[in-house]
Amino acid sequence: MLSIEKCKIPSQTLVAKYSIDGVYVDSYRTEIQGHITLPVYVFAFYTTALFKIEQFILTYTARRPSNDTQTRELADGTRNEFAAWTVESRRDNELLMCDMLGRTRSWFMVIHLGTEDNKRTQLYFGSAVVPKKDQKTGKASLGMAFRALLGFHQIYSLLLLYSAKAKLTRR
Repeated sequence: MLSIEKCKIPSQTLVAKYSIDGVYVDSYRTEIQGHITLPVYVFAFYTTALFKIEQFILTYTARRPSNDTQTRELADGTRNEFAAWTVESRRDNELLMCDMLGRTRSWFMVIHLGTEDNKRTQLYFGSAVVPKKDQKTGKASLGMAFRALLGFHQIYSLLLLYSAKAKLTRR
């Protein structure tokens, strides 16, 4: 019931523009019973116990504190800055966030499926990492640090989406 799958970036989505050479892009999807709106999904995602660890780290290392009130405002579309991110783009069913360095994006999307008697929602979460130009060589690269942490990033993305789905399932 809590399965997560890696999937292709759906075309025409806010993050699809990053599906170009040199940019790392990923997308994960899961499905949940019921009609889950984007604000409900985003709020659940950013208030999971797992994300609270990242929130703590951002507060004390990057000096980017955030709280549940700010999370609610972000989810509801009344706030455009949250912790280390700003809203790059938003649609009724999508949110694309950009980190404070302009290198990474976090993407959320919901798609409603089913009938009146059997409503379901697909939850998507993905990332894009834009290469940085090396000042010495002039070549664009994701960098050694990102390559070294890629496996962790992928597992962490799966766990974040899993945690959000579990939280939404319990509500």
